[in-house]
Amino acid sequence: MPKPYIIGITGGSGSGKTTFVSRLRQLFSEAELCILSQDDYYKPKEEQRMDSQGVINFDLPKSIDKKAFHRDILSLMEGNSIVRNEYTFNNPLASAKLLEIYPAPILVLEGIFVMHFKKLRTLMDLSIFLYAKENLKVIRRIRRDQAERNYPVDDVLYRYEHHVLPTFEKYVKPYLGEADIVINNNQSLERALEVLAGFLRNRLSEAEGV
Repeated sequence: MPKPYIIGITGGSGSGKTTFVSRLRQLFSEAELCILSQDDYYKPKEEQRMDSQGVINFDLPKSIDKKAFHRDILSLMEGNSIVRNEYTFNNPLASAKLLEIYPAPILVLEGIFVMHFKKLRTLMDLSIFLYAKENLKVIRRIRRDQAERNYPVDDVLYRYEHHVLPTFEKYVKPYLGEADIVINNNQSLERALEVLAGFLRNRLSEAEGV
């Protein structure tokens, strides 16, 4: 199997990464495009660090099992499928699925640290940074964490102020100027999706013609 075309998609929490990737998934078959989410590589809760107030900080690079993430990327690059337990963000109301992920000519790596981890960054053929205003990201995170993860509002706001924002400033925002493409998601992702999908279709057509 030829080396897949690897795309890294990053951005702050609430910037729209998951929505963007989900929409992209709908436009391509599993035989064409493979998605690997950094979220499914969070270390167990008991291995996470606590802040000075005794609150677990899930928003640090060390929260991710980057060795396992890198290992599975290399396996997909070699044409192997992988199996991974879905991460449910410690939501007691959610049931984790067993994810089977198959290799494809296009491999999308999604997560807040995909550009921060040097070994991953060097594998990428294209890097995309999703950007959104801070107030919009807070609103989106509150809505998401209440609806999907069963988190109280006070907890969401505390984590955003003390964990999420400092992490964005230190480990994510510095790569804004290094990304190949910056997508403004203050309003809509439609045009960006259309452009990226068209580009990827051309890549697939060229690969088939080789």
